[in-house]
Amino acid sequence: MVSLSVYRHSVTILCLVGISLSLYAFYVETRATGDRSYRAACDISERMSCSRVLTSRWGRGFGLLPEDSPLNIPDSLVGLIYYCLSIILNRSYTSKTIARLRVIFSLLTIFGSMYLGYILYFVLHDVCVVCCGMYLVNFLLFVCNLKLLTMTNISKQKHKKQ
Repeated sequence: MVSLSVYRHSVTILCLVGISLSLYAFYVETRATGDRSYRAACDISERMSCSRVLTSRWGRGFGLLPEDSPLNIPDSLVGLIYYCLSIILNRSYTSKTIARLRVIFSLLTIFGSMYLGYILYFVLHDVCVVCCGMYLVNFLLFVCNLKLLTMTNISKQKHKKQ
């Protein structure tokens, strides 16, 4: 059986990967918006262009918010906030409430990843390597957070019996 600490360390590593991907996505979006001739390292071909995706209307506010809304921030910053918050919440070792909260946040990112993945493939007809990396990180975080929740429940039950 894999220990609780392995999942906790996995969450930290995944969050650091997510932070790195989010920062790179934000850099690409900022740079590509200011310089139309900019070609990011993740712009592999016409159908695999992260700068095209990140500068589209769906790269900010999930494409759902009006352009003049103060909440219409780059999706990469939303990801950055999520990964930083996840690292902070991962510091709680025994709270079932925090473990549930981590799973709820993870579910929200899974739904967001599915929505943006749909937009990416079926609307923009593109593949963004950085975006797909974040979708994978989000899925793995969900798995780890769900496992941590079940392990927290089991350890709480063991302590009650003693």
